[in-house]
Amino acid sequence: DFATPRAVLTGHDYEITCAAICAELGLVISGSKEGPCLIHSMNGDLLRTLEGPEQLEGPENCLRPKLIQASREGHCVIYYENGLFCVFSVNGRLQATMETDDKIR
Repeated sequence: DFATPRAVLTGHDYEITCAAICAELGLVISGSKEGPCLIHSMNGDLLRTLEGPEQLEGPENCLRPKLIQASREGHCVIYYENGLFCVFSVNGRLQATMETDDKIR
């Protein structure tokens, strides 16, 4: 017997750097090296794009997601390489941001 993938998730232009699965909501959230984070259904449908704060975007301040965690309540916390935390709703709305100088692993 061969294992077959349940779904193929598409949409990133660069390599995936972090991902989280929220089985309770049936979501997969992933971030790529030079791009936004994406929310997919477990069936592979692209549902939302999570864009960071506009004032920090651009080639010189590219937001590179490093860690992602999703909650069963529908919140997604993303930690970016530059020390920025962002909280999004599963609807793609940015709810809060916080910067830190600490190294998060």
